[in-house]
Amino acid sequence: MSVVVAGVGMIPFVTPSRTASYDVMGERAIREALADAGIGLDAVDAVYAGYVYADTAAGQTAVYGVGTTGVPVFNVNNYCASGSSALWLGRQAILSGTADCVLVVGFEQMARGAIGSMYDDRPDSLWRFTESRVAHRGASDAPPAAQFFGDAGAAYAERYAMDPAVFAHVTVKSRRHAAANPYAVFRDPITVEEVLASPHVYGPLTRLQCCPPTCGAAAAVLCTEEFARAHGLDASVRIRAQAMTSDRADTFGGDAMALVGASIAQRAADAVYEEAGVDPRDLRVVELHDCFTTNEVLAYEALRLTPEGTSERFILDGQNTYGGQVVTNPSGGLLSKGHPLGATGLAQCAELVWQLRGAAGDRQVDDVTLALQHNLGLGSACVVTLYERVSGA
Repeated sequence: MSVVVAGVGMIPFVTPSRTASYDVMGERAIREALADAGIGLDAVDAVYAGYVYADTAAGQTAVYGVGTTGVPVFNVNNYCASGSSALWLGRQAILSGTADCVLVVGFEQMARGAIGSMYDDRPDSLWRFTESRVAHRGASDAPPAAQFFGDAGAAYAERYAMDPAVFAHVTVKSRRHAAANPYAVFRDPITVEEVLASPHVYGPLTRLQCCPPTCGAAAAVLCTEEFARAHGLDASVRIRAQAMTSDRADTFGGDAMALVGASIAQRAADAVYEEAGVDPRDLRVVELHDCFTTNEVLAYEALRLTPEGTSERFILDGQNTYGGQVVTNPSGGLLSKGHPLGATGLAQCAELVWQLRGAAGDRQVDDVTLALQHNLGLGSACVVTLYERVSGA
């Protein structure tokens, strides 16, 4: 049974200094998705809300701005994969037969500066990751996320003898794509030299290789094919396959790349390809989790877009952009579109639905029939989703 993505909505992402409150942003994205689908909130059987930096029941607070219909509202907090985790749950509700139509929303109102723990009187949810990182790499005063992904990038560059400066090309490509995205925070072009000259953060990472704190919201309406037909909805975009993974013991075995989710991403991607019977070489567009330039490089290989150890050539030959093998992050990705943690998974969904509909404007990738989404959160959770366009639906 296929699950239809009948509507998507998104608001422009902004810096924390320009943000509205999370409930206002969430409400706006919900209204956009419902309008895109062509239904009201009263047609929805359940709501799944993804976010990180808001109190419990924040999903209800956002939804109630649109209406109070009495349906279940589930709040999902899975760090940077919160939005796609909510998407996974919404699809599961439809596949199980407990719902015909669900609304999934992700939102985030972030503070300025590097993200960190909110509590100092209880265990940090990433303590296993921190202990493993320190044991194998040593302590540092750099922002925690940059330590994890900087170590992973350094390990990759060392293992495959790649010039670390190549990571900077990812930011340049990201900005070039974002220039055509009115929802993106950073749309001005940039050069490799400028990226490398920006303040050093940690390892191979400079500031312009790290995604910025961002605020925003996005949403999607999922339903059965039967519901779509009965209500006259656009059923041309569907979720063909999806997988969600978490860590195994080998995450903590000393491999810096495994510690940031490379192995769990590969397991999720392989499960999706097997379920769908799709070869990754058939993909023309991918929205992947580029929280740092280094993670985009790891994702190329985890998603099997290029063989192990070949990302440097993949980047320098332009195989990751228009005119190449596969367009990665036509939206500009987290680096340029921005990364409001709970909203990212739904923003990726919206971009890929627009691509499959042929409605992405100047970002449109030619001949798109399949589109892949990769959303990762330390802690860990990884969701990989394959969308398809169905002719005549």
